[in-house]
Amino acid sequence: MKDSRSRILTTHVGSLPRPDALIEMNLRRVEGKATAEELAELLTTAVADVVRRQVECGIDVVNDGEYGKSMTGSSDYGPWLGYVWERLSGWEVKPDEAPPLALRDSDQFPDFYPKMWQEVGGAKGSAAELIMTTVITGGVSYTGQELIGRDLANLKAALAGVDVEEAFVTAVAPASFNRGQNRHYGSEKDFMFALADSLHEEYQAIVDAGFVLQIDDPSLADEWALSPPSLTMQEYRQAQHLKIEACNRALDGIAPDRVRYHVCWGSWHGPHTTDVPLGEIVDIIMGINAGAFSVEAGNVRHELDYQVWKDVDIPDNMILIPGVVSHATNLIEPAELIAERITRYAEVVGRERVIAGTDCGLGGRIHPELAWAKLRALSEGAKLASERLWAPVAA
Repeated sequence: MKDSRSRILTTHVGSLPRPDALIEMNLRRVEGKATAEELAELLTTAVADVVRRQVECGIDVVNDGEYGKSMTGSSDYGPWLGYVWERLSGWEVKPDEAPPLALRDSDQFPDFYPKMWQEVGGAKGSAAELIMTTVITGGVSYTGQELIGRDLANLKAALAGVDVEEAFVTAVAPASFNRGQNRHYGSEKDFMFALADSLHEEYQAIVDAGFVLQIDDPSLADEWALSPPSLTMQEYRQAQHLKIEACNRALDGIAPDRVRYHVCWGSWHGPHTTDVPLGEIVDIIMGINAGAFSVEAGNVRHELDYQVWKDVDIPDNMILIPGVVSHATNLIEPAELIAERITRYAEVVGRERVIAGTDCGLGGRIHPELAWAKLRALSEGAKLASERLWAPVAA
């Protein structure tokens, strides 16, 4: 994995706005009105376009926008998790078994949250509804060889003729996929390890294709806000260790310097007043066998988290990817602010070990025009930070 050797490199978390034609094609495919071949042909073109747009925005470490990840095709919101149902066996839909959604601060905002859940996940046939009502009823195994092969081939083809530093491909962590859907395995550990062994095949394919593997694992942080208020911090911390063990099992044999680990506090556009503090879980996060860690830094609830890293014993070769633009606001961050956020982290871990990123995926979270504007702003801010951090020292 490349570091910021002579300037601050730029990247993002994964999901990017999908073109209308791709959303429509996915819908038609689900309805039986389009063939897999038609979808595959459109995907090849769409991935080439999204790679080109990232380069035009000044992004150095690019991906395929997660365009090949879709469960229902109903929207471009949430494919980071829902796509796995297409690549695993042992599941079925149980419409009446959706777990209730509640947050620790819902009593503070009793009118806001019901409306928010309805807007982001309550629509009939939405990806969120399907995710919440699909459960594991048999042994899990990986069946996505053809789909991951298609995605990797599309990204390789899209990279031909463009100038980038590196490319990454996202994959969900076992714990973030495991959201209470187990109806088959006798224990949480058995289920998590079965997921880990299955997902390992996808992880290995990504690395073998020459790409950096990004593990998406918001569960490590966001489940505190989704837990009952009676759960203590000590109990919460204890529960996270199984997640780390399962993720490292899935990463078995993969060099840490080919892995970056993304943890966030959930992409829902809410107040986040009960997010677990980074300081409570940073030691657990560091247990992942990864060479880089992607964390929120643009979201105002976590903008001051750079201070936490001052007290962390950070390995010499570890990279931090702070999110210096946020998915949670329509405001376009000015380059000056982005540069300041980057500089804060550079002062903590060193300029070479900072890559500027986003808080979370931008696709489906904000208007496409704003998503691309944020990536351009990210590049501008990184350039400004580089000019300051690599400024010649006066004689």
